Amino acid sequence: MIAKTFMGLEPVLAQELTELGANNVEIGRRMVSFTGDKELMYRANFQLHTAIRILKPIKHFKAQSADDVYNEVKKIDWSDYIKEGCTFAVDAVVFSEEFKHSKFVSYKVKDAIVDQFRERTGSRPNISVSNPDIQLHIHIAEDKATLCLDSSGESLHRRGYRQETVEAPLNEILAAGIILLSGWKGDTDFIDPMCGSGTFLIEAALLARNISPGVYRKGFAFEKWPDFDSDLFDAIYNDDSKEREFTHHIYGYDVDPKAVAKARLNVRAAGLSNDITIELADFKDFTQPKEPSIMITNPPYGERISTPDLLGTYKMIGERLKHQFVGNEAWILSYREECFDQIGLKPSIKIPLFNGSLECELRKYALFKGGLKEFRSEGGIVKTDEEKKQMAEKHRFKKNREFKRRIEEENENEESDIRSFTFHKHDIDVRNGRVRKFDHDDEGRGDRRRRRDFDDNGGGRNSQWSKRGKPDGDRRDRSHGSWGKGRDDRRSPMKGNKRDRGNKDK
Repeated sequence: MIAKTFMGLEPVLAQELTELGANNVEIGRRMVSFTGDKELMYRANFQLHTAIRILKPIKHFKAQSADDVYNEVKKIDWSDYIKEGCTFAVDAVVFSEEFKHSKFVSYKVKDAIVDQFRERTGSRPNISVSNPDIQLHIHIAEDKATLCLDSSGESLHRRGYRQETVEAPLNEILAAGIILLSGWKGDTDFIDPMCGSGTFLIEAALLARNISPGVYRKGFAFEKWPDFDSDLFDAIYNDDSKEREFTHHIYGYDVDPKAVAKARLNVRAAGLSNDITIELADFKDFTQPKEPSIMITNPPYGERISTPDLLGTYKMIGERLKHQFVGNEAWILSYREECFDQIGLKPSIKIPLFNGSLECELRKYALFKGGLKEFRSEGGIVKTDEEKKQMAEKHRFKKNREFKRRIEEENENEESDIRSFTFHKHDIDVRNGRVRKFDHDDEGRGDRRRRRDFDDNGGGRNSQWSKRGKPDGDRRDRSHGSWGKGRDDRRSPMKGNKRDRGNKDK
């Protein structure tokens, strides 16, 4: 199988797969290949935090022309994969001089499948771009082609807990990958001072509690496959034996009241209000936290989100960290070298990562009191041996990597959009802006997706849910009221059912 991910997160995904029990794990470019059985495929979709999708190859072949693609695809017995009445779709990724357009390759695959059905049965399966029963993926690199079944369907970054977003929200997979790169395992408090819609906060809580991110999703593509094992997936879905307690706390702050309201909404939807506190606060008033903490944040860097004084903002970040975050470490994802320079602190490690199309850097800052020599003499470690090894790697960054210099031109008169915070607590219930109030019936879950009970008073996990088959009902079917039980009801268009809540905003 193949697990796709973002550039820079391949080692993290490989580690996740190894811990999941995958065999023959090999790192590639934006992907990790591995072997395993059907259960592992189900678990990979359900439990991995850093995979975009899981592909199952069904044919490898050489293709030097469009006719080669058509003929090789037509050799496959498609009745094994696409049953009568089912729909399908094909997406393609092409790196080849022969094949200039990926859509052309998709059309050839579709033609081969449709023609085979016409010749054998006299009828043809239908194409569905938005919600196909079977999703196919073909990858061509020069003349080497791989045709796969997509077992995930909708990208795995779409966890299902996000109700509202701010401008330019951080991708959930990137957020989880950054947290795993930091090495944080829930052993200290966690802080995001510019939390936006709360992605870092929620992903941190899922990792700290070892909650499978797939628990919030409507479904996966493999559930529509002819060989889908419902009992096996039920057993995986209802198994919470590896979830754990989290004894520390996660804090999020933002200067924008609308962002605070949206983040709180998302946290409640995820049922994690007991683990996460979000406040309206300003960075310039930041003071030393009482407990050991890690800070991971993604400040504006003048692309999709900016501020009138971008360099001044980063200078203030550095000043606050230096004087008010002593004894802790901070991880900052940003894009511009000029911004990093203003922080004024020497990073322990620089990790290249892509945020969308932007080649960014994730930098770690170890904060300590006094001079460097004194810190080291007392046994302090600024840079680990592994970090030294990584930084010594050749071609770690692009040779002539450029950061755009448009700071003076950007939004000189625009209202500041900088997200900042303070540790002064506020008892604020922000309902301003176009933020939909949380509605239990609207967003309730009749199954394990709803097991983390939430309400406007903080919510958190409801202790009354139980496993499938117990008197209290299936973890898939737990609820405030009377919801249908079992797999058939999970698929029904019941109001609030997580798998069928596509009209929740109507």
